[in-house]
Amino acid sequence: MDMKKIGIFIKQLRKEKGLTQEQLAEVLGIAGRTVSRWETASNMPDLSMIIQIADFFDVEVKEILN
Repeated sequence: MDMKKIGIFIKQLRKEKGLTQEQLAEVLGIAGRTVSRWETASNMPDLSMIIQIADFFDVEVKEILN
């Protein structure tokens, strides 16, 4: 898994929906800085969060991980 590519993909999905990091964080029930950390590849969402992200953006989990 490439954390940087995952972060870029999450950012791309978020921007396509017109959401800020704070708005996405609110939907997922997490802190806004957590989304920032994912997008800058300083941290990675755990599997349960990746599933929530995939469901929210209507993409496959494997799309996020690839």
